[in-house]
Order: sequence, then structure tokens, then C-alpha cells
Amino acid sequence: MKAALSLCALLLGAASARADLSPEELARIAQNPVGAMVSLPLQNNTNFNVGPRSGTQNILNIQPVVPFTLDADWNLITRTILPVVWQPGLTPDQGSSFGLGDLQFAAMLSPSQPAPGGWIWGAGPIAQLPTNTRDELGNKNWGLGPQGVVLRMEKGSPWVYGVLVNNIWSLSSGQQGGRYNNLLLQPFVNYNLPGGLYLNSVPLITANWEAASDQRWTVPVGLGVGKIIHLGKLPLNLQLGGYYNVVHPDDGASWQLRLQAQVMFPK
Repeated sequence: MKAALSLCALLLGAASARADLSPEELARIAQNPVGAMVSLPLQNNTNFNVGPRSGTQNILNIQPVVPFTLDADWNLITRTILPVVWQPGLTPDQGSSFGLGDLQFAAMLSPSQPAPGGWIWGAGPIAQLPTNTRDELGNKNWGLGPQGVVLRMEKGSPWVYGVLVNNIWSLSSGQQGGRYNNLLLQPFVNYNLPGGLYLNSVPLITANWEAASDQRWTVPVGLGVGKIIHLGKLPLNLQLGGYYNVVHPDDGASWQLRLQAQVMFPK
């Protein structure tokens, strides 16, 4: 509770210090995974045809982003992902499940200024915490691994593109769920239009290295659209996207609908 109150105070403090940035500037900042801006993305992923009974799974990711200025040259960008999961029953005698999944927390060190050519990078650790409220919604073993991002955001160009990657290994294997070794690869391409409107593609490619080779990968392709709007003076980044999984495990989703609302608190 104290942590939640502290986060709310930080967000409100950032909101009071916001500046008048244009919709185009806000869109580009939102597209930078190591942008030095407090924000609260709420990303809802609806996965279709999950499991042997072709059910529908829904995952709402609550993803607060809090940056810290270390000095004139370096920032530390922290991102927390807490999934709220509705899981369909996988067998005729199994009902649906609802609750929290496993929390992930990442902290990436990033230069405060882009390199020549508009190149930006960040790197640091990512941890997985067993916060799941039901056995079928997560794993009870803690996990740790590296995360990194590189992107290009050249001044005057409408394009913002790059890739984020992490791999998380379980620190033990004796708890519920057993050992895991999971890769996430997230390439992203954004094309910015006037007025804070943009087109994008942000597929979430994953690999479960513990699975058999023909059940390991999920590879989506798809497109999305986003727009910066304002609630009063508070900027809001809205996104809608659809992705078809051209490769997926036998019981994995065949396609996904993604909706996101990101509240932004620029200084």
C-alpha cells in the first residue's frame, strides 16, 4: 500500500510539472522505451483460440514507467509489468481462472542524450517475481536475466524504429511450475503523421527454450495505429493493433487484439 501511495504521489507530482509539448513530440517520446518520462500504460491483450478448446484469454498489463535522473549524462528507466489474467479452462472439467500473473521489473541504464544519428540505447537487469494468485496463472520460481534496447529516433524523420530484447532464467526449479528459460524479442517500427497520429508494428516474439523445438516459438505479424489525445491538459496515448501468429505452439493463440491507453506525465 505504501508503494502504491508513493507511486501515485510521484505521478501527481509529474503531472503538475508537465510542459506544453506538441502531440508529435509526445508521440515520439511514447515510442522510446527508455524515454525519461513518467507514464502509466494499460495494455490489454486478447488472445484468441487458446488451448485445446480454442478459448479466449485476456491479459491486462499494468506497466508503470518511472525514470530517475542519475546525473547530467545518465538516466535509470524502471518499468514494472503486472499482468491481470483471465484464463479459459483448458479441459472440459476445468473452469476459467482469474487473477494476477507474475510481475516483471526491469531497470535500464541509458544515456540522457542520443548518440550521433539519433541512436539511443539502454541496458540492465530484469527480474520475475512469483506474484501469481493461482497456480495456472504463473510460476512460483523467481527469475532473473538481462534486458536491452536500441532504437533510432533521428530529428526531422517520421520514423522511430528499434528492438527490445530480454531473456529470463528461473533461479530455481523446485517450486510450482518448474524451471523456465524464456526469450522476448520486440522489434518496433513507428511512422509518425501530423497531429500525433502514427502507424506502427510492435510484434511480441517469444521463445520458450524449455519446450520442444516445434513448440518453442510464437511469431506474430501485424499492424497498429496510435493517436495522442488530451484529457484536459493530461496527454493520453491510445493504440489499437491486430497480430496474427504465423508460428505458435499447438495450444498457443492464433491471433491477438491489442488495446492500450498510456497516461503520460511529461515534465
